[in-house]
Amino acid sequence: MTYHIYKATVIGAGTMGAALAAHLANAGVEVTLLDIVPRELLPEEEKAGLTLNDPQVRNRIVRQGWERCLKARPANLMSSDLEARVRLGNLEDDFEEAASEADWILEAVVENLKIKRSLMERIDGVRKPTAIVSTNTSGIPIREIAAGRSEGFRQHFLGTHFFNPPRYLKLLEVIPGEETLPEVVEFISWFGEYRLGKGIVICKDTPNFIGNRLAFGTGAFALNYILENGYTVEEVDAITGPLIGRPKTATFRLIDLVGIDVWDHVGKNLAPAIPHDEHALKYLQAEKPNQLIAAMIERGWLGNKTKVGFYKPVRKDGKKEYWPLDLEKLEHVPPSKPRFESVGKAKDIEDLGERLKFLLAQDDKAAKLVQALTYQGFQYASVLIPEIADSPKPIDDAMRWGFMHQAGPFETWDMLGVAETVEAMKAAGFAPAEWVEDMLKSGKETFYQYENGSKVGVYDVSKKDYVRIARTPGLILLKEQKVISRNAGATLYDLGDGVGCVEFHTKMNALDDDIMNMMNEALDRAEKDEFVGLVIGNEAENFSAGANLFMVVMAAQQGMWDTLEEAVRKLQNLNMRMRYFPKPVVIATAGLALGGGCEVTMHASRVVAAAETYIGLVELGAGVIPAGGGTKEMVRRIVNPAMRTENANVLPFLQRAFLQIGQAKVATSAEEARQMAILGPADRIVMNRDHLLTEAKREVLHMVATGYAPPPPEKIYAAGRDMLGALKVGAWMFQKGNYITEYDLHIAKKLAYVMTGGDLSKPQWVDEQYILDLEREAFLSLCGEEKTQERMWALLRTGKPLRN
Repeated sequence: MTYHIYKATVIGAGTMGAALAAHLANAGVEVTLLDIVPRELLPEEEKAGLTLNDPQVRNRIVRQGWERCLKARPANLMSSDLEARVRLGNLEDDFEEAASEADWILEAVVENLKIKRSLMERIDGVRKPTAIVSTNTSGIPIREIAAGRSEGFRQHFLGTHFFNPPRYLKLLEVIPGEETLPEVVEFISWFGEYRLGKGIVICKDTPNFIGNRLAFGTGAFALNYILENGYTVEEVDAITGPLIGRPKTATFRLIDLVGIDVWDHVGKNLAPAIPHDEHALKYLQAEKPNQLIAAMIERGWLGNKTKVGFYKPVRKDGKKEYWPLDLEKLEHVPPSKPRFESVGKAKDIEDLGERLKFLLAQDDKAAKLVQALTYQGFQYASVLIPEIADSPKPIDDAMRWGFMHQAGPFETWDMLGVAETVEAMKAAGFAPAEWVEDMLKSGKETFYQYENGSKVGVYDVSKKDYVRIARTPGLILLKEQKVISRNAGATLYDLGDGVGCVEFHTKMNALDDDIMNMMNEALDRAEKDEFVGLVIGNEAENFSAGANLFMVVMAAQQGMWDTLEEAVRKLQNLNMRMRYFPKPVVIATAGLALGGGCEVTMHASRVVAAAETYIGLVELGAGVIPAGGGTKEMVRRIVNPAMRTENANVLPFLQRAFLQIGQAKVATSAEEARQMAILGPADRIVMNRDHLLTEAKREVLHMVATGYAPPPPEKIYAAGRDMLGALKVGAWMFQKGNYITEYDLHIAKKLAYVMTGGDLSKPQWVDEQYILDLEREAFLSLCGEEKTQERMWALLRTGKPLRN
């Protein structure tokens, strides 16, 4: 049977249900979002003379849920335009039509078995034979939700447990029922990976599945250990964040984010479901943590949603501070900066494994917490096998993708050395499961098999041997590719099939001379027919955060103007060479692509962008204007098309481009970047970041196969001095309204001068090089100004723009 998902129905417009509807819209699916009909009128509805039969009343609950979803930050939709894909309705008036037409019906209602079963009975009566039905339950057994339903329903029913917010968290746990058809599991896994951008973990139908089972078992231990040993909120969060390979939310910020009531609810539901799990149960039922959580809930301190939890925002001297909770007095206290000798030394160790080895060998208060959390985490992960998984891989994937850990427990254990760590665990009272020692006795020293740094096999406890790790077909990993050339800033790889790839590897992938030299070398080799086309991309978190600002400000302060001008000219020439190169050059961008990174992207033959690309021309924050061709490109992309219409008014289009650069706007997704004309209509968006290089290579080969030719040279519409005056007046009004500083106004005038072609007496079409020269002159001029240099140093020191 062939499956597809063109239409979906999401039932439940709470935080998760509405966010799921939004993400399905992100993926191009038409969605109907349903919720219950209100049983009573609100006072304002009564005052307006409405009744329970009025449509706006009947859809009030779903509408309110959707409105909260649209206001949430970070945004659930990748573009405001995508809202048009979502239709709202209720479970009485719209259920039958929505459920009978849907290819996928996704339930996200309250965690109540009776309610879920009742809803499934209704769905069973109207769903079409090929419709897939899934529940987003975080812990209720799948078999119990499907009990009593028809055979066809049970064959097409499974759990799809997304993590919140579903747009941003990669994990999707897929939980088949006993009768779920294999092809249904295969299809929904494919759809999740390719269309929704998820990392798929197939789970057994066990309490809380994998991610939440491990997280709450270890989390309950952590909370108990913290309270028993007198750690403060700030101490814990300083130790349990990036230092040990976890997100900045660490421990208490994470609980505030999840919601203290949600934390309590999940823990209370989990405990009775795992009477056999002695390792977790004693901590889930521990007195001190439960008393603390109950006291906070009683006070209404539920975390971020109520703005009071383990942290509380406080205004002091005009600045917002986050006051941590004193865990003994239950009072929020002024922040302090806890210091530990081991932490201070460990921060300088870049490699996670080496950093943890160092911390585990220390003896101060911070090290003791790291030891306890690490060893108990390893112990608990090991005893959950084979109950929740047969091998370490699903557990590691769940913790990386669902909780943003740098490495899962078994991956980390391999880094530390399995045998050595087992002995340390035993000494600390956290002996691992027997199968770990059996594995070691059989001569297998690691949980994974490695080839050239890549994991190729994983130990399967049921088979007592390694099994091969399945790979996504065609997946490209750069460390497995042939190196053609390398320097300090970049590497040129051969991806096969005649496609080369330039990878940046400077800090934050900041553009420098080494990167530009490698890109030019790659273009030279392609001209000599070593390659049919090129990919410019990497596997780092960010494509490129822009130019090497330190190099720029140092050159400016030392008066190295010829050097600085040559560097800017080199970037301009490189970008123009790419734009008109006879073979396809595809930029594969993801994460941050700011300033110069955005300019490089805009000069590609084609862009294949990860959906989560945050791209924009942010140079004004550093006190300069885009000078690698970015200013020219925004005029070409926004102003040029409009001015090909006779008698068109240039000002609205010029203002749009001017404000976009002048306000240093950054697209919050690749879809938004298309709206901003940073990406073009032919550029592609890839939902799964892991597939980016694979799709970029495929795009090069497609362009070659279809006879790619570069665009003809294009002139730029220079609006002249009348429009220059109009832009200056607009900027002056912004300054008088205190929206921008006097120096912002000074930079804005320089930008306006470049965008309008300078002091031209009348509008005219000019060569691209004419605008590029103006860009370069303005950039160099601004670099010589003290206030620009102050802005650059502020960015380098704090990472935040200075408004001087």
